Amino acid sequence: MAVTLLIIGAVAITGGIVVFAVASRLVATMLVAFGALTAVTGWLLPAASRADALKTGGLAAGAVVALYALWLNDRRRRVDEERQLLEHDRQELENARAAHERERAADDRFLRAVEMLGHDTDQVRVGALHALAGVARARPSYTQDVLDVICSYLRRPFEHPEYVESRGATATRDLDAAEADRWRVVRLTAQRLLADLLPKVGTPDAPAYDLDLTGATLEYCDLSYRVIGKLSARSLKLYQSNSFHHCELRGPAWFTATQSWGNLWLHHMECHDLAWFKEIHTHARVSYEDTHFHGRVAFADARFAGSTSFENATFDEPVEFARTEFTGPLTPPPGWEQTPSGRLVRTP
Repeated sequence: MAVTLLIIGAVAITGGIVVFAVASRLVATMLVAFGALTAVTGWLLPAASRADALKTGGLAAGAVVALYALWLNDRRRRVDEERQLLEHDRQELENARAAHERERAADDRFLRAVEMLGHDTDQVRVGALHALAGVARARPSYTQDVLDVICSYLRRPFEHPEYVESRGATATRDLDAAEADRWRVVRLTAQRLLADLLPKVGTPDAPAYDLDLTGATLEYCDLSYRVIGKLSARSLKLYQSNSFHHCELRGPAWFTATQSWGNLWLHHMECHDLAWFKEIHTHARVSYEDTHFHGRVAFADARFAGSTSFENATFDEPVEFARTEFTGPLTPPPGWEQTPSGRLVRTP
């Protein structure tokens, strides 16, 4: 009987292996388990009691079923992992598609706003500026582009009434003051949004955006307490009161040939790179008090007709005051004194 059971077990195990390879795994497992039961029982019968042999054979059959259960669980786990990977890939594709749609929508909003800046009515231009600021706030990657567009708008030709009056007989045409005031509202909006989009001093990891205001006309422009990268402010025309005080200028700053008919506040600034004030011409008060210049500074050929103060200003590198004229009250920087002719020389 033992031999018969061994033969039956071997046949069942062999059949189970064949069925497992080509057909149903469940049927194959049942055949292998039956084969293990009969083979182990037949193998133990000559030396053990029938009960012990059946018990050991049952354990062998249970082990086969347990192995099948482990294999089934592992297969289910792999299927779940593959499904999760597919779901992750699908989600990534959806996210990429949504990001692309947002990017395209931002591009469309940006282009439409730029087009509206050329509209004939001031209300539309104000709306365009707010739309540009909205694009920058929603998509920070657009901030530098939006700042460039706003600066470009401020560089548009603008006949300020005070500028026309300052030219006197050289003015080529009369200026409609009401028309100028209408467009001035747009420019004031542009200046305010310019300040709003620049990070404030003290902001952690604040980016330093560049400003190109070359040739712009500004009045009541307040960029105080702002972080700025490179500042190109050549040939600026400044009216009323304009503020750059407490700014952190991380890049070079050029105020070459700028003219200021109003107060200009440049105090408590941190200028980390060169600061160029060559040929600047001011007609009212200018304050450089407590400003720290870390790089090269030049005031060559500058003219200060109003009250000018360099009180407690510090210069880490040599500063140039060649041919600089001070015709108004002056508080010289530490280590300098004013000559009777109005020039600055170092204190002996």
